[in-house]
Amino acid sequence: MVNASTITSSTFVKMIQMGATNLRNHRDAINKLNVFPVPDGDTGTNMNLSMTTAVNEIEKLTTDDLPTILNAFMKGLLMGARGNSGVLLSQLFRGFSQFLIDEVEITPINFAQALDAGVKTAYDAVTTPVEGTILTVAKDIAKVARDHAETSTDMIDFMERIVAEARLSLQRTPDLLPILKEVGVVDSGGKGLVVIFEGFLAALKGEELPEVQADVAIEELVEMEHDKAIQSYIDKDTIEYGYCTEFFIEFDEHKLEKRSFQEDEFRNDLSEYGDSLLVAADEKYVKVHIHTEFPGKVMTIAQRYGELVNIDIENMRKQYDDIVHDHHDEVSESSKYGIIAVAQGSGMKDMFLSIGATKIVEGGQTMNPSTEDILRAIEHEHAEHIFVLPNNANIVMAIQQAIELTDKSVSIIPSKTIPQGISALFSFDSDHSVEDNEANMIDALADVKTGLVTYATRDTIINEMEIKEGSFIGMNDNTIKVTDPSKLETIQSLLTHLIAEDDEIVTIFYGEDVTDEEVASLKRYVEEELDEEVEFEFHHGNQPIYSFIVMVE
Repeated sequence: MVNASTITSSTFVKMIQMGATNLRNHRDAINKLNVFPVPDGDTGTNMNLSMTTAVNEIEKLTTDDLPTILNAFMKGLLMGARGNSGVLLSQLFRGFSQFLIDEVEITPINFAQALDAGVKTAYDAVTTPVEGTILTVAKDIAKVARDHAETSTDMIDFMERIVAEARLSLQRTPDLLPILKEVGVVDSGGKGLVVIFEGFLAALKGEELPEVQADVAIEELVEMEHDKAIQSYIDKDTIEYGYCTEFFIEFDEHKLEKRSFQEDEFRNDLSEYGDSLLVAADEKYVKVHIHTEFPGKVMTIAQRYGELVNIDIENMRKQYDDIVHDHHDEVSESSKYGIIAVAQGSGMKDMFLSIGATKIVEGGQTMNPSTEDILRAIEHEHAEHIFVLPNNANIVMAIQQAIELTDKSVSIIPSKTIPQGISALFSFDSDHSVEDNEANMIDALADVKTGLVTYATRDTIINEMEIKEGSFIGMNDNTIKVTDPSKLETIQSLLTHLIAEDDEIVTIFYGEDVTDEEVASLKRYVEEELDEEVEFEFHHGNQPIYSFIVMVE
């Protein structure tokens, strides 16, 4: 242990890494504490995902420049933020980092001032701040930092005082939030913040993190696990707004010309549709978290300002039921297999669920889910082994990274298209072993041909084929086969390229831009012009980008 009056950039990086590691170590214990604002048991997971993304951004850097590190820290937290606790954590450290952005090293005085700035930013992000939560713990930490900053000459002693107050503040949370006292636990988000600062202190001291210790609250939980989850003490009917809705708005210049974005005005507009509202904006994105009964209305308002990306909607009432069920029935009731599929479009998602997928991650060609999105789905899947279908080659790396971050047993089935994912699912058999299912599902990828119809975004020439912006293009397994100004002409020509003599079934998923009249016209075409021995099926996938997705077997 070396005494020092300042924190250098390299030490700060170690603090963030150690804080994230300590949070991951306590993730499950923090989840068990989660009863507010809703008992959905995911606070530890959400905070862990948020910090993990921040660490990943920092570890990409090749510089020890403190402002660059702080910018990466902010970006990672914002992009990775999940749930109430994750978004609040991102805002605490956003304000903290912005205050320090022009500094070359961190002293007790500017550290205390940065904590104050972080608390203000976090409180400003919430429409109705609630005491007895992570906000209170952060506020108390900032106060004790202010009280000792002027007289502190040793950062380790300074951080020890902060951690001591953080622990005391956490123990006081039940006195401020009645639901915590009723159940007999401390606040889960506050607990998460405490273990992060405990990691900071360990890094400053050059110590290894201690084994996860069961404090009083956790010991009580262990005893409770034998009969009932803490979530089962809560009445599900108290969940007024059932859908935890999160997304990013990616600003669109043309939309902003018509209606400028005002953060306070936007927050007020959304507040009519739910609670637990958090809004965090930078120059490119707005992060939104809200509990609502009407996610569609919230997203309609958001679309005034740009495109929606990384959409995640969780049914909290179902999460609650799953948690209580899991505690009563334990592992014996856990499914043998879970299957997570990446898909976009309401009809497409319903298709995957109907043929065996147990969870859908929203994603497609222009909206690839992040590592955190995949990891969140994996962590919420109650199964002994999980198969993941990316249905897009661009998503495989994110899935691989997610697997490295989880302790669960997970396999990737490397489906590159929606039809490949469907074919893989059809070959799955719950009575077979993991190894046999993996082999059969991978083999099934080669049993289908994929056709795609989309539109060209610019003029180009590919394989001597002149393609005009706005025209439609038809692809066979990513090779452009046809282009035409007409959507129907394109799909009709593509079908002639796709269908061979031995093919038996053709399934056509039509997208959100396809009208009923166009579908009727296409049905007449296949009946009148194509091989009558081939069976055609039509499904409304409602997918964006692709007017048609064709599966040929």
